[in-house]
Amino acid sequence: MNKTIKKINIGVVGVGHLGKHHVKHLKSIDSFKLIGIYDIDERRANSIGKKYRVPLYNNINKLIEACDAISLVTPTETHYDIAYNCLKAKKHIFIEKPIAKSVNDAEKLIKLGINNNVIIQVGHIERFNPALIPLNNYTIKPKYIEIQRLAPYNIRGTDVPVVLDKMIHDLDILLFLVNSDIETIYANGISILTDSIDIANSRIRFKNGTIANVTSSRVAQDDVRKIKIFQQDLYITIDLLIGLTEVYSIVEKNEKNITAIKDVDFDYHGKKKHIIYEKPKILSFDALKAELENFADSINGMSKPMVDGAAAKDALELAIKIDQMIREDLH
Repeated sequence: MNKTIKKINIGVVGVGHLGKHHVKHLKSIDSFKLIGIYDIDERRANSIGKKYRVPLYNNINKLIEACDAISLVTPTETHYDIAYNCLKAKKHIFIEKPIAKSVNDAEKLIKLGINNNVIIQVGHIERFNPALIPLNNYTIKPKYIEIQRLAPYNIRGTDVPVVLDKMIHDLDILLFLVNSDIETIYANGISILTDSIDIANSRIRFKNGTIANVTSSRVAQDDVRKIKIFQQDLYITIDLLIGLTEVYSIVEKNEKNITAIKDVDFDYHGKKKHIIYEKPKILSFDALKAELENFADSINGMSKPMVDGAAAKDALELAIKIDQMIREDLH
């Protein structure tokens, strides 16, 4: 007999631009029972509640009390207080990125989660981008990584610097790919349209020798979200926006990969080698829904959070360091 998994009673705090998508997906995930929503904007909460037939709570503490887990989709400055109350009540929590405003707050939440034996998962959604999945089939030991995340101006999100709004996604991916302590950071940036940093660049050297160049901008003509990975005998380019991964590898002649789309023979100092080009098939799925399914599986002990509190804290710490370096350079 298949083991019956108990439904997780979950609530959503914050049903704005992103929160409404949490509501939609949580209604469709079998492991969850969405029992209520809360938002300080009662008109918005009422509209989403009616659309998805979800009960409204006018008291956030009563919603937390009624749930096993909470999906927290509110502005960053509110994350710590709400998450702290959830964890103190021994509720599992999914927090949209960044985990908190400060590293100190993040550390307090992590400690409380551990002490109360509850899950903290943080919504670094790009980790669930389908274009990253093919990397699991390769041994990734990068020597150099180039990451670009550019976007046209959008008023939403401009209350925080571009490093904490956009670059933090790529810093999380970078730390995951490299898995090494940082040796040095160089950063610069500029404010163009807002009072905070709109364009930022950081060059990071890791203790294992990997160098990364990361650029983020919210003053661009077109959306760009690309990662290029260079290492010995392997070059991978990933377009996170359109879901395209391309792999170029160099192999010995007798290792010829017959599944490759294209291969080219060449002779280097008497050694017969191939350049192999592959375009792995990219699965099609909704990254946010996959994140929330990972949250459910983690609560049920079937998995672990792809981005837990510790990983989110590391990305936040690096983002804050880069942002501070840019601010100091500008003054």
